[in-house]
Amino acid sequence: MTLSVDTSARKDRVTAHDEPPGKGATVELIDLHRRFGATRALDGLSLTIAPGEFIALLGPSGCGKTTALRVLAGFETLDRGKVLVDGQDVSAVPAQRRDMGMVFQSYSLFPNMNAVDNVAFGLRMRGRRGPDRRARATALLDTVGLADEAAKYPHQMSGGQQQRVALARALAIEPRVLLLDEPLSALDAKVRVQLREQIRALQTRLHITTVFVTHDQEEALSMADRVSVMRNGRIEQIDSPAMLYSNPATPFVAEFVGTMNRVPGHLERSGVAVMGMVVPVRGGVHGPPGTTVDVLVRPEQLMLTPAERGEAIVMTKTFLGSITRVGVLLGSEVAVQVDQTSTEAAQLELGASVELRVTATEVMVAEPWSGQIDRTIPTLASGPP
Repeated sequence: MTLSVDTSARKDRVTAHDEPPGKGATVELIDLHRRFGATRALDGLSLTIAPGEFIALLGPSGCGKTTALRVLAGFETLDRGKVLVDGQDVSAVPAQRRDMGMVFQSYSLFPNMNAVDNVAFGLRMRGRRGPDRRARATALLDTVGLADEAAKYPHQMSGGQQQRVALARALAIEPRVLLLDEPLSALDAKVRVQLREQIRALQTRLHITTVFVTHDQEEALSMADRVSVMRNGRIEQIDSPAMLYSNPATPFVAEFVGTMNRVPGHLERSGVAVMGMVVPVRGGVHGPPGTTVDVLVRPEQLMLTPAERGEAIVMTKTFLGSITRVGVLLGSEVAVQVDQTSTEAAQLELGASVELRVTATEVMVAEPWSGQIDRTIPTLASGPP
C-alpha cells in the first residue's frame, strides 16, 4: 500500500491563517458497553483522546465504531460505562447540550435553506443575533472555500460542496468536539482526496478534538494522528498510522491494515520455516516445532528472482507507478503479491518461473484458514502498461 500526503501545502495553509488555534477538549470513553438484543455492539471499549487530537475509528461493518460515535454524541444510551469531556461526566447529558458538532455521511442539509442559512442554523438555535450569525456563517463558508456559493441551495451544489457546507455548519457553534461519521463515503474518489486534505488542514488549524469513523483504511491512515482498529466492540490496537502498518499488535490488525499475504509455514525452535528459510517470529515462538501456521508477510517484504526451475510462477502484473505489484502462484493453490520496482518488473514475463524469499527481519504467524480455503488464484494477465 502506498500513501502520499502533501503535508507542505497543509502547513502553508495553517500558518498563513491569522486565526489562533483553539483549545481542544479531552475525551475519555471508559468501559463502554452497549447491546442490541444478542449483539454486543460495544464490549468494554475504553479510549482516551488528547486535546486537539484527530482520532480515526477504523474497522469492518458491525465492529461497533458507529455505535461508539453515537454514544459520544449522545444519540445512543449506554448499558454501562462513562463518557467524560474535560473530566465532566456527560453520559446522561442530552445530545443538544454536549457542545459537539457532527457531520453525517448523508450531508443532512435543510433543502429549503441556502448555504449560509444552513451554516447559521445552529447559531440561530443558540440565540445569536441575525447580523452576528450571518457574519459567522459567511466567514465559515469562506474558510471551507464556498464564499461564492452562499446563496445556493443544496440541490444546486455538488456532493463535495454540500459536505463542506455540513462541515461549516458543524464548526459554526464552536464545538469542543467534532464528530465525523463516514463523511466522505458518498463522494467520488477525486473529491474524497481533496476534501480529506481540507478537513485535516482545518482541524489542525482550529485544534478541535476530532473523532472520525471510517471503514476506509487509506482515509484513516492519511488523516488521523492515531488510528483505533476495532473488532467485535473492542479496540484491537490504537497507534500512529506508521506503527499500525509496520508493527501490528495482532494478526487481525496486520491483515486489516494494508495488504498482507498468508504463506504456509511450520514452526521451528528458532522461528518459522517458510520458503526454504527460517525467519524469527515476532514475540517468539509459541507452539511445538512442526506446528503448521500461516506466515503473514507484506508485498514489500518478499523478493523474487527469475529462476528456470523456480517453484513459483508469475501470473499478473499491475502497474502502480514506480512500483508494480506482481501476482505470483506459489505451489498449487497459494497466490501472493510481491512489490517490485517497475523497472525490475518490466523484465518479468507472465508465466515465468521465479524463486521467492522473505526479506523481513521478523514475521507474524496466525492459525491457518479454517474451513474451506478461499485463496484466489490469478489468471495470466497484466495491468495497464
